[in-house]
Amino acid sequence: MRIGILTSGGDCPGLNAVIRGAVLKGTTAYDLEFVGIRDGWRGALDGDFFPLTRHQVKGLSKVGGTILGTSRTNPYEGPRGGAENLGRTLAQHDIDGMIVIGGEGTLAGANRLRADGLNVLGVPKTIDNDLRATDYSFGFDTAVNIATEAMDRLRTTGDSHRRCMVAEVMGRNVGWIALHAGMAAGAHAILIPEVPMSMDEIVALVESAHDRGRAPLVVVSEGFTLTGMETAYSDKGLDAFNRPRLGGIGEVLAPQIEARTGIETRSTVLGHIQRGGSPSGFDRVLATRLGLAAVDAIVEGHWGQMVALRGTDIVRVPFADALGELNTVPRHRYDEAAALFG
Repeated sequence: MRIGILTSGGDCPGLNAVIRGAVLKGTTAYDLEFVGIRDGWRGALDGDFFPLTRHQVKGLSKVGGTILGTSRTNPYEGPRGGAENLGRTLAQHDIDGMIVIGGEGTLAGANRLRADGLNVLGVPKTIDNDLRATDYSFGFDTAVNIATEAMDRLRTTGDSHRRCMVAEVMGRNVGWIALHAGMAAGAHAILIPEVPMSMDEIVALVESAHDRGRAPLVVVSEGFTLTGMETAYSDKGLDAFNRPRLGGIGEVLAPQIEARTGIETRSTVLGHIQRGGSPSGFDRVLATRLGLAAVDAIVEGHWGQMVALRGTDIVRVPFADALGELNTVPRHRYDEAAALFG
């Protein structure tokens, strides 16, 4: 059996570990042959393939990014798009099916291709931890660790100047990175999409911390909305799946905090550093286990599903379980952190 592997959407730490786990087990345990697909769906549509052997994946578990490259191409767009065209391209290269590693947009495309008759198996990937069919997605732990370290550094410079520091993190429409990194860094306010707040509430938390002699740290998720805002702040247009490119809310909040409190306030957008670099030990192990499990699922004919983490076990779930509804932060988890605010 000849299997293609692609990574699609935003990169994240752990992608290479999935690839390594799948190729090593597939070649040694099942005598499978693997083909690397360059730059996500773009490479699948264009037939941009190359042999993926044990030699190519050696030592990859600790390497960030993806050796396959990635893109935000929609598999149903363009002159070569659509299941019929893609199926023809795969058949020309004797590829029997694909392991697709990606987030919500990628898995939605994979689910549609499976419904149209192609052999596709999914591996969930996102630093945002917003896929509801898996307890954790690889990349999230690394992103939290990177964000926490950055906030620790912001706190020392904030303390030196008695400033309020606003740290904006990724997460799109869920607040998991902000919640975990904010708790770990001892933030005085954590602002997430699931819990809109007013400027009055934010200012009260900042002033409470400042009155106790602290330099306030405010952590805000890029998808956070102030009370009364209809949508998250975005001035960067749309991505390939017509979703707003979020970001910039920290720069909106910082001058308002300074104007309302008189406390010098600075905003830092952590941005893509949360996606870069080597994966954490947790993410290396999780990603490797998902790669191993993906190969087992293929050999057993479980196309149209994705591998996922439930508790400490790797399970198989239908694509539909991961789509349509985001894995949002439950209110009780936010209330745990809120006890530490101010």
